[in-house]
This record gives sequence, structure tokens and C-alpha cells, in this order.
Amino acid sequence: MIRAIIVEDELNGLNNLKNLLSLHCPAIQVVGTADSIQSANKLIKEYNNQIDLAFLDIQLKDGLVFQSLDNLSRISFEIIFVTAFDKHAIEACRYSAIGYVLKPTDPDKLVEAVNRMPPYFGQHINQRYDLFKKNYNHPNAYEKLSVAAVDGIHFVHIRDVQRLEAEDNYTHIFMKDGKKLTASKTIKWYEDLLESLNFYRVHKSHVINLNYMTKYVKGEGGFIVMEDGKEIDISRRRRPAFMETMRKLQQGI
Repeated sequence: MIRAIIVEDELNGLNNLKNLLSLHCPAIQVVGTADSIQSANKLIKEYNNQIDLAFLDIQLKDGLVFQSLDNLSRISFEIIFVTAFDKHAIEACRYSAIGYVLKPTDPDKLVEAVNRMPPYFGQHINQRYDLFKKNYNHPNAYEKLSVAAVDGIHFVHIRDVQRLEAEDNYTHIFMKDGKKLTASKTIKWYEDLLESLNFYRVHKSHVINLNYMTKYVKGEGGFIVMEDGKEIDISRRRRPAFMETMRKLQQGI
């Protein structure tokens, strides 16, 4: 069983989440609940070393749930934040590999969030939480990415990611230093996450960091040469939009 707590200040939301977990996530056992910062402080301190997972509403009636987490010298459990739509919170969760579900809670999204938890509960959660807070408080300063890879969790500088390559539901991430990480997320997930940071999907299987292109070879197909020597085809469907991106880069737009 996965032992879990819930911090939620709306009674209907609390009961709904408990019911959904009972119906759709039978492996999760809810061992305690709280509805305020004060009760959350007590609950989290009591169960910190005895639970695997915490469902935490970010905005409570008397403050942010971060106050309770910040009181701990060390976090030992996974976190799934439960929040109304908050772009900054969602982006911060995605960059730091911390789970989230939106209110009102969709059963399928809840199951997806639970299934995305790494099998190594709590690994590097303190570093991931610190990364979350940095990105949450400074939403335009994304510098680092937490990658939940098949061999554990890695923290990488986004500027050092050269390219990403899809393989089924996994994504290979190729770094500047030649290291390759295999992440348990789709390339579409990374495309959406990184598109505002000078990354571009040139093919169904490839997302590139435009800073690492060395050459564009024209021709019937056309392909890009990356700094690591990899030649990447540009799909016919994506070529016009890619060439427009190149034009804007050349003009400094």
C-alpha cells in the first residue's frame, strides 16, 4: 500500500479526492487529513517519515501550504499539488518533476499523476521542491530541469540540452557534454515545456535546441547538422514554419 495524507481546506474537495482515490487508486491508503496551515504543520510533522505521498492544496484559507513544508528539515515523501488553474504553479511542477492535479479533479488526470510518481519515492524531493519554489517565485527564470529518468532523477541546466529524440513513450535527452538521459515522458511533453526557451520540434521524433545548430543543408528534404554531429531531417510538414523561425532569428526578431 502507498500511505498518503491530504491537505485540503474545502470539505467537498477533500471528500471528492478521497472518494476518487478509493475508486481509482486502490493502492493508496489515506492515513490523515488537514484543512489549514496549523493542522497541516502538525500532520506533516507527525507523518513525515511514515508516508509515501502527500496531496497538498497550494492555497489554504490561512496561507500557502509551502509554509508547512518549509518547517521540515527534510522531506521524505512524494508530493502531488492540488490546485485551481495556476500557470506558474503548473510550470514550476513540470520543471521540477513534482506531480499536480487541477481542480475540479478529473479521475483520469488523478490516476495519471499517481502513475507518474517515480518508483523511488522521495528521491531528491528536497532538491526538486527547492527547484519548484525557485520557479514558482520567479516564473520567467527557468534555468534548470529535473529529469525523471529510468535510472533516477537528474538535474540538468536547460542551456546544456542539445537535443531530444523520441523512442515510443520515452525521450532521449542529449547533453552538451555527450551524456544521454532517457526520460519516462513523451517528446510532446518536452516540446510543450521547452518551446518558449529556444527549442523547436523539427520532426515527429526530434526537438532541437536552436543554439546548437551548426548548419542547415538545403535540398529536397533538408536537414540540420548539430554540434554533436547528428544530422536531423526536417519533416515536410514542419519545414515552412521552421524556415520562418530561422528568418526571425537571422533578423533578430
